[in-house]
Amino acid sequence: MSLSKIKALTFDTGGTILDWHTGFKTAFEAAGKKHGMDKDWAGLANQLRKRALMSMLRLGEHEPPAYTFDGAHRFTLEALIKENNLPFDEEDIHAISYTAAHNFTCWPDFPAVLPKLREQYAVCSFTILSYRIIMDTARKNGLSWDAVFSCEGIGKYKILPEAYETVAKYLQLDPSQICMVACHNFDLDAAKAVGFKTAFVRRPDEWGHESPPDPEPNPKHDVIVETFPVLAETLGVMV
Repeated sequence: MSLSKIKALTFDTGGTILDWHTGFKTAFEAAGKKHGMDKDWAGLANQLRKRALMSMLRLGEHEPPAYTFDGAHRFTLEALIKENNLPFDEEDIHAISYTAAHNFTCWPDFPAVLPKLREQYAVCSFTILSYRIIMDTARKNGLSWDAVFSCEGIGKYKILPEAYETVAKYLQLDPSQICMVACHNFDLDAAKAVGFKTAFVRRPDEWGHESPPDPEPNPKHDVIVETFPVLAETLGVMV
């Protein structure tokens, strides 16, 4: 399928751009060390992500969202603390659920590619993460987005079609002129359903030592690549 009419790239950001697993795992390890205990911190980091994510998808479908991803991180962590009898205090809760998330580092193959892509396309973060997470992680990692579209502002969260349709409206483009970039089939499949082009970029280490929930890309995606430099080259951008 021709990619020549694409004018904008919208990037999923949590997981596709940001290494949330290492961020959460490191924060859990620090809290555990503080209390002199050791557990499967990597596993707990993945549980935090998985359950918080599930609480966000389709949020706003029936009523206005009552929380952001920051809130989901906190109430999910509080539940995990209770279930696992962890002696974590308020300082630990804030460090894991907030400070860690606002300081995620991005995958090393992305920062140098972003400005090259911006020479040819409008390049945007389109995310279920909160505006503040995207602001803080952009500053930390030296990322300059042309725009940030958080579902927090839209009021309809992925994978609701209204989220994708609203971003196309804000960009003043037909959905077919936008390429959604992600490492998650659920996001790309929803974008394709409303007319976006789709690009799957593999992030095999997103879940640490665990395999990603959907490691095999849907063959219907327009682009399937291993790295961001290869994505750029596929789009005709020299890096």
